[in-house]
Amino acid sequence: MKLLVPARQNSTDPAGPFFDLSQELERLFGPRLADTDRSGRGGGPTAFTPALELREDADRYQIGVELPGVDKKDIEVTLHDGVLSISGERKQETEAKEGTYVRTERSYGRYQRQVSLPQAVDAGAVKAAHKDGVLTITLPKTAEAKPKPISITAE
Repeated sequence: MKLLVPARQNSTDPAGPFFDLSQELERLFGPRLADTDRSGRGGGPTAFTPALELREDADRYQIGVELPGVDKKDIEVTLHDGVLSISGERKQETEAKEGTYVRTERSYGRYQRQVSLPQAVDAGAVKAAHKDGVLTITLPKTAEAKPKPISITAE
């Protein structure tokens, strides 16, 4: 097999060969495929995908979604057939300012996250709150879904 991308010899930067590969991919396929810089983070604008976490306790599921810079009016939450969907748009500020961007690592655009949930969620009691860039969705379990203690008898 022939090596198409020359690797750096005697480089002190451990990410050097990957950076070279990134540059070569960008040259061949454009900036979308090689969207990595030396730090390992995105080097250009990419699609915005909010991070989320899902917690469960005996009475409910709770989902936290990181949505920094997203206004509450730009968020849509739906629950249908056991699938919770969170979608919307993170808009880029269009205010004219002095200077031009030299580098941006912020992502903008439409987003959608979906989480499959058990059918045992009380859809009528779901609550959502948006505070400090975090959307918190609380999904109470139905009575049938809550754990029931089983007593053990001695024989």
